[in-house]
Amino acid sequence: MSEPVTVRYSLEEILKEIKQEIKDVNTKLDDVQKDVNTKLDDVQKDVNTKLDNLQKDVTDLKVGQATLTEKVSGIDKRLEKVETEQDTMVKAISDLQGFRSLIVPIVVAVATALLTLLFRLVPNLS
Repeated sequence: MSEPVTVRYSLEEILKEIKQEIKDVNTKLDDVQKDVNTKLDDVQKDVNTKLDNLQKDVTDLKVGQATLTEKVSGIDKRLEKVETEQDTMVKAISDLQGFRSLIVPIVVAVATALLTLLFRLVPNLS
């Protein structure tokens, strides 16, 4: 069989060394935790900044949309006015075309009357 193992260290020294190792591990874990917390804080600040910027952009877009809505409304009113004026002008042109068709007979009638008057006056001149 194998020979028994002899330990040259006292139990107290071994326990002290284990305690020290535990303290070292705890210190390292604390450092890691601080580092993680710092990084998380940085990430949270970045996210908050980006969210604030997005909120500002959304607000700017809403203001821009309201402005565009007002402008479109103004353009719509102007277009309605132009359409109304166009309808009035089309009616006026139609009326003028009807009047123009009356002008030709009136001119012919006036010319005929003048010629008749002129022919009646010509025999009286001789």
